[in-house]
Amino acid sequence: MKASTKEGLTGYLFISPWLLGFTCLLAGPILFSLLLSFADWNGIGGVEAIRWVGLDNFKNMASDERFPKSVYNTFVYTLGSVPLIMTGGILIALLMNQKLKSIALFRTIFYLPSVTAGVASTLLWFYIFQPQYGLFNYLIEHLGILLNFIAEPARWIFHFGQISFQGPEWLANPRWVKTAYVVMSLWGIGSGMIIYLAGLQGIPEQLYEAADIDGASSWQQFLNVTMPMLSPVIFFNLILTIVGSFQIFTQAYILSGGNGSPADAALFFVLYIYQQAFQFHHFGYASAMAWILFLIILGATMLQFKFSGWVYYEGEVKN
Repeated sequence: MKASTKEGLTGYLFISPWLLGFTCLLAGPILFSLLLSFADWNGIGGVEAIRWVGLDNFKNMASDERFPKSVYNTFVYTLGSVPLIMTGGILIALLMNQKLKSIALFRTIFYLPSVTAGVASTLLWFYIFQPQYGLFNYLIEHLGILLNFIAEPARWIFHFGQISFQGPEWLANPRWVKTAYVVMSLWGIGSGMIIYLAGLQGIPEQLYEAADIDGASSWQQFLNVTMPMLSPVIFFNLILTIVGSFQIFTQAYILSGGNGSPADAALFFVLYIYQQAFQFHHFGYASAMAWILFLIILGATMLQFKFSGWVYYEGEVKN
């Protein structure tokens, strides 16, 4: 047996549990949802209750006022959360890569929130965003008290009134609710941080030594050594983060009561799919929406690969 054939069989052996699970547990539901996207079914009756409607489910999206709103909300959330998660993950990974005493403890502290149950962490954020007694508005209010105290002499000289600081109604105001969800997305930044940290520790030390000999500053070493060598990890995390942002559900379901309130400002795509399937019993329409989401994510991923020329792979020969 050739070495390449043996390696291939070994690889398939290692991924066989996933292949078996996908075939038995996922392939069937995926195929069934594809068939349902061309049908009308309430999910209660048997297979005989399925009524084929062709492309009607996809056509109905054009007249559904809530459908474009769910797409818009999801894109706004993605554009707001992805840059913060990516940038924050890299910065924290750089800090956690320092050779300091007890650094392993800090790595654990930053990583723990990302493995906390989604429901538990969402309930925690619910109390943080409370307008009357939440932590954020409490800090904003006391920041105003501090600034008024500092500005007291100037207030007497220039005769201006007290500076008012009052936090917004985060989860009850359509203008602020998506901002609250973007802030919440930073809670799970530790998962990306761990991957960045692994990438940083895989960069050969001799590259930094050579750059140091050439007189490169720390900033120049970061731009010309760290970022190029870390770019495959950044690209990997970028794809996962964008895919995850399109699938936001748990936070919106809990904090909005499952209806996307206030004023559908928190009606994200997956939440609307859930409503159509399990609240309105339109399983065909929900399946059609799920496949539209699949195409959106597929298109976004292909677009990233198309413009992935900035990614550096060691040993790659480019034409």
